[in-house]
Amino acid sequence: MSKTPGIKDLLEAGAHFGHQSRRWNPKMASYIFTDREGIHIIDLEKTEKKLEQACNFIKEVASKGGAVIFLSTKRQAQEIIKREASRVDTMYLTHRWLGGLLTNFSSVKKTIDKLPALEKRLEEAKEEGLTKREQLLISREIAKLEKNIGGIRGLEKLPEAIFIVDSRKEEIAVREANKTGVPVVAIVDTNADPTKVEYPIPANDDAIKAISLLVKTIADAFEEGRRMWEKKAVSIAKKEAQEAKEKVKV
Repeated sequence: MSKTPGIKDLLEAGAHFGHQSRRWNPKMASYIFTDREGIHIIDLEKTEKKLEQACNFIKEVASKGGAVIFLSTKRQAQEIIKREASRVDTMYLTHRWLGGLLTNFSSVKKTIDKLPALEKRLEEAKEEGLTKREQLLISREIAKLEKNIGGIRGLEKLPEAIFIVDSRKEEIAVREANKTGVPVVAIVDTNADPTKVEYPIPANDDAIKAISLLVKTIADAFEEGRRMWEKKAVSIAKKEAQEAKEKVKV
């Protein structure tokens, strides 16, 4: 596996800066190194260890062909999530969490399926010569859906995991994941509850440099696992093709 960032990398990215000590969650106590002028400082040795564990898990999920949704609706993380998820061809949500995505998937899936259906309808509308107004109405609906669910358009079932930037902000998603048994990997700052997350990564979830480093690292782990899965799939296909040839000879 590619090397995860060390303490120096995390330090340079500002991953050690937590929130004001008066805003802390006591359940984060074991991940806090000290209090400096009213700001909690995160223990980067523990961050390094937890990040490696999270990467190993994400890699394992991807190596089995599992789906992972990258999620963050906070302003400074949206573009980073979209960029890194797109780079490694996994799903993402950055506009808002769709309530019931995990706990009422069959209903949300109907909304997801509307997007390709509307795109097909727009093409047909152009061929059929529908008015510009009718085409515009369809286009607007497509744009709205693309904004909300474009990043998960290929989701056919519950994901095998969710990766979150700021578990406190995305508490509804965490709650749904806990209810449905979907493992959560998340960047958890000093004001959050790490016990709700299977793979917490204690770190600054506000600084762009820290977010970028951590999201890229998780994305790299996913990509590495996905390559293993693709290689395995090719090997199986070749084996099956060879067995089919041998049966024909017999």
